[in-house]
Amino acid sequence: MIPAEFDYVAPDTLDDAIRALQDGGEDAKLLAGGHSLLPLMKLRLATPSLLVDLRKVPGMRGIERSGGGWRIGSLTTHSELEHTPELGVVARAAGTIADPQVRNRGTIGGSLAHGDPASDLPAVMLIAEATLTLRGEAGERSLPAAELFRDYLETAVGPDEVVTEVDVPSLDGWGFSYQKFNRRSEDWAMVAVSAIVRRTDGAIEDVRVGLTNMGSVPLRASAVEEALRGQSASAESIARAAEQAAEGTDPPADLNASADYKRHLARVLTRRALEEAAGLAT
Repeated sequence: MIPAEFDYVAPDTLDDAIRALQDGGEDAKLLAGGHSLLPLMKLRLATPSLLVDLRKVPGMRGIERSGGGWRIGSLTTHSELEHTPELGVVARAAGTIADPQVRNRGTIGGSLAHGDPASDLPAVMLIAEATLTLRGEAGERSLPAAELFRDYLETAVGPDEVVTEVDVPSLDGWGFSYQKFNRRSEDWAMVAVSAIVRRTDGAIEDVRVGLTNMGSVPLRASAVEEALRGQSASAESIARAAEQAAEGTDPPADLNASADYKRHLARVLTRRALEEAAGLAT
């Protein structure tokens, strides 16, 4: 449980952090909270030669209303998200992450850049249709969350790039839900489902469903969305659509659950999430 030897720097500016990443090469890693990277280092599943700590870099924290949506600095903690209820499903999901100690240190940027499909926020960012801002040697670019996740723990963030902010469109008028199943309240999700629903005159005008830990990357349950969009907002139509929640998924079997059990969980949790998001839960 002791990490391999590594160097450590805590730059005062973003440019200095990017420069340190370049100088460190492929074995340099960013530290933006550490609750994903440090456990891997202790198990020696990750052995970076250099840690570049972002804690001193200014202007990368906080939540503000901007352009009809929300601008969230990448060093904003899960606890700050949790205690901003106006963020809707983002706040709800953040409040389920581990325990208060972790939520007070872990950051939204660190979670998304790490790309763990069992983490709570990645699938939520998919259904929120969030956009990340990244800055590196080549300058600044925007990246939709739908293009971020490439494979297990692999993202489109370049080796010299830093996620500086996350922009989440306003979800005013949408109902939402986050349903998470785990052995203990502080564990990773065996499966989790995030859902947002917009109703008009008793019908489901639009719907988005995100799946956590149902594949090598976070997923949208597109079959459920297509089956429910335009249908009546009833328990029967939701139950029928939720039966398609596991289509196109490849959940990893582990000590907690088989792949088939996770598919069952996805269907059950999708129904519960959609019922709450559509205002039908009792």
